[in-house]
Amino acid sequence: MPSVRGCHMPDELLYDVENHIWFQEQGDGNVKVGMTAVATAMAGKLVAFTPKRVGRAVRPGKSCGTLESGKWVGPAKSAAGGEVIAVNDDLVSDPSIANDDPYEAGWLVIIKPDDWGSVVGSLTKGADVTAPYEAKMDSEGFAGCA
Repeated sequence: MPSVRGCHMPDELLYDVENHIWFQEQGDGNVKVGMTAVATAMAGKLVAFTPKRVGRAVRPGKSCGTLESGKWVGPAKSAAGGEVIAVNDDLVSDPSIANDDPYEAGWLVIIKPDDWGSVVGSLTKGADVTAPYEAKMDSEGFAGCA
């Protein structure tokens, strides 16, 4: 598993480095979406997660939910457009789960993508994520995870 300045980045995921979002293909054509460890570290302790509801559409590059911490409120932008088919209700109840476990328990939503084939090529594979994330962290002045 690559680690970028102390932030773990699992190999098996695909990353939208610009938006600090990861994707995991589910094997049935659907994709699980979550925030990276970098995103949760930068945001601080998350206090609210408001996802799009099941059945709602997400447009490519638009929000699949809103996250809030003591110092930040913002969208979780999904590179993939499609229909939300599942929401992490545990995360809605306790958003800090994403701070503790952003890649397993802290996932955001599962989307049935409209055109995954056109999106997947724009994402960075886990094995290749170190250099792009180093550059992103430099541009945002982020030293790294604890």
